Amino acid sequence: MMRGTLRNPGADLARLPIGLDLRAISIVEGLRAAIACGAVILVNEWVQWPPLFFMALAANLTCFCDVGGPIRQRLFILLAFTLIGALAWCGFGLLRPAGLAVVVPLACAAIFCCSFARVWGVPATAVGNVLVVAIVLSLDEPLSLGGAAVIGAMFIAGGLWAILLALLLWRLHPYQPARAAVANVWRLLAALAGDLRSLAVSKRTPAADWDAHARSHRRAVREAVERARDVVMELVRGRGALSERGGQALIRLEAGDQIFGALIALSDLLEDADAPDRRQNGARMLRILQATLGTLSRAILTERVLDLSRIERAIDALLVSAAGDPALQPLGEAIAERLRIAVRLSTPGGHDAGETLAGEPTQPSSDRFLGPIRANLTWKSAILRHAMRAAVIAAPALILTLMVEGAFTHWLTITVVLTLQPYYAATWQRALERIGGTMLGGLIGAVLVHFAQTPVALAALMFPLCIIGFSARQVSYGAFIACLMPQLIVLVELVNPGHSSIEIIEMRALFTVIGGAIAVAGCFVLWPSWEPDRLRQELRSTLKAHGGYAKAIIAEILGEGSEKATEGARRAAGVASNNFETSLSRAIQEPGRGDRDKLEAAMVADATLRRAAGRLSALRHANYAHREIDAKSWRAWGDWIADAFTRLAQGEKPMAPRPPKVELESLGRIARQIELLETVLRRFW
Repeated sequence: MMRGTLRNPGADLARLPIGLDLRAISIVEGLRAAIACGAVILVNEWVQWPPLFFMALAANLTCFCDVGGPIRQRLFILLAFTLIGALAWCGFGLLRPAGLAVVVPLACAAIFCCSFARVWGVPATAVGNVLVVAIVLSLDEPLSLGGAAVIGAMFIAGGLWAILLALLLWRLHPYQPARAAVANVWRLLAALAGDLRSLAVSKRTPAADWDAHARSHRRAVREAVERARDVVMELVRGRGALSERGGQALIRLEAGDQIFGALIALSDLLEDADAPDRRQNGARMLRILQATLGTLSRAILTERVLDLSRIERAIDALLVSAAGDPALQPLGEAIAERLRIAVRLSTPGGHDAGETLAGEPTQPSSDRFLGPIRANLTWKSAILRHAMRAAVIAAPALILTLMVEGAFTHWLTITVVLTLQPYYAATWQRALERIGGTMLGGLIGAVLVHFAQTPVALAALMFPLCIIGFSARQVSYGAFIACLMPQLIVLVELVNPGHSSIEIIEMRALFTVIGGAIAVAGCFVLWPSWEPDRLRQELRSTLKAHGGYAKAIIAEILGEGSEKATEGARRAAGVASNNFETSLSRAIQEPGRGDRDKLEAAMVADATLRRAAGRLSALRHANYAHREIDAKSWRAWGDWIADAFTRLAQGEKPMAPRPPKVELESLGRIARQIELLETVLRRFW
C-alpha cells in the first residue's frame, strides 16, 4: 500500500502521510520565484550594493506567502505581508539595542499573533509562518534610523517585485485555481470508480478491502469537494457577483458531489450483491463511468471542448448496463443526468450557467475577519493553545539566539516555531520531515558549492535551485526542505562568504535536530491537544450528522423535505466522517497510542459509519422501494433511526426497540449497522 500524502492521507490511519504528491509539482511557481530572487542577486553582483540582498530576501519570502487562489485575494495577502514584514523588520531592528528584557517579550507577542493567524485558513497560516522568519532574522543586527529606512524600502521593493511577477507580468488566469480544484474532484471520482470496479469484479473481496476503499477514496473526495467549494466561493466573493465562469464552476462541483453520493450508494449495493449479474452490470457501469469522469476532469482543467456525440454514446451505454436492475437503474439515471449537466458546460453553446443556480450568501468582511477570532478566544481552541505554546517555547530559544554570537543561531528559533503544530502527531511528523530533508538537502548543497566557487557562479546557481525548490513546495514538506537546503547554503555563501559548506550543514543540522526536539517536547508538555477527548467529540458529531442525514432522506421520500436539504445533510455527514477519521489518525500516531481497545472500537465505528452512509445513500436512490411501505411506517423508521443515532452519540441511554418489521431489506441492513454500533461503542465510551 502506497503511503498517503497530505492531500490524500490514504486508508491506513496509522501511517504518517509523508508520501510524495508528484501532481503538486508547479514549474511555473518555481520559475517565478527564481526570477524574483535570482535576478536581484545577479544585479547585486554587478552593482555591488549589499541592501539588494534584502530586496532578494523579501522577494523570496513573498513567494513563500503565495499559496494560490483568486487574484484579488492573493494581492491582498501579498501586499499585507510586504507592508507588515517591512514594518516588523525595521521595528525589531531598531529595538534590538534595547536588550533582551524588551526585545524577547515583544518578539514572543508577535510570534503569538503570527501563530494565531491560522484561524483564517491556509493563506494566513503561510503569511504567519513567513513573518516569524522575518522577525527572527531582523534580530540578527541592530539598525540605525537610516539603515532601517533603507532596509524597509528594499523589503517593500522586493515584495512589490515578487507581486508584479506573480500577478501582472506573469499573471495566471483568475479562474485557473477554481478550475483546477473542480477538475481534481472529478479526477478523484474517476479514481474512486476505478477502485470500486476492481472490487466489484473480484469474486471474493474481504470486508477489510471495502472498508479501506471507503476510508481512502471517500475521505479524499469529500476533502477535495470542500476545498474546491472554498476556492470557488472565495472567487465569487472576490469578484462581488456570481459570474458566468463562477456559475460553471459551482454547477460542475455540485454535479460531481451528487455523483459522489450515487457512487457511495452503488458501493453499498455491490458489496452486498450476491447475484453475479448485478456485480457484472455494476462493473460495466463503473468501467464506462471511470473513463467518462477522467475525460471530463481533463476537459474542465484545460477548457477543452468535448465531442458531445461520443460522450452521449458512453452515457447511453452506462444506462443500458443499469437497465433492468431495479436497484442499479435509478442510480444509473441519477449519474447520467449529472454527467449530462457537466458535459453541456464543456461543449459549444453550453457555457451559460443559467438561472437555476443561486449563489451562497456572502458573509460580511467584518464577520469573516472577526468571526474566527471570536470562535477561537477560548482555551478549548487548539489554535489558541498552539499560539500560546509557540510564544512560550520561542522565549528561551530567542534568548539563546540573541546571547550566543553566530551567523546561524537564528535557525534554532525558526526551527522551533515552524516545527510546532497544533497537534502532537502533526508536530512529530513535521520534525521528522524537517530533519530528514535538512540532512539530504545539506549533502546536495555541499556538492554544488564545492563546484561553484565564484560569486557569479553561486548567484547563477540560485536560478535552478529556486526553480526546483518552489516547484516542489507542495509535493511534501520533507521534499521541499530537501530542495530548499541547497538554496540556503548558496545564499549563505553569497551573503556571508568565508563559511565552509560543511560548517553550514553541521550548524543547520544541529539546530534542526535541537529545535525539532524542543518543539516535540514542548507540544508534549505545554497544554497538549491530546486526541482522546477530541476523538469523542468528533464521534458524537459524526453520529448526530448521520442521524440528520437519515432523517432528511426519509423526509424527502415522504415529500416533506427537499432535495437541497438532503444534499446538505449528506455533505454534513461526509465532512463529519472526515473530521472523525483525521482525529482518529492523530490518536493512533500519538505516543503510547492511548487505550488500544478504545482505538480499535473507534476504527470499527468508523468503518461501520461509512457502511451506514452507503446504505442510507442506496435507500435514497431506491425509487422502486419507496412505495413498498406506507407513510406511517416510513415515519416510524425515520424517527427510530434518528433517535438511535442521537442515543449513540450521548453514549448513555439504551436504544428503543425497532419499529414493526417491513418488507424492505434496506431498512433492516441500516438497523443492523446501528445495532453493531451500539455494541462497539460500549467499548469506546
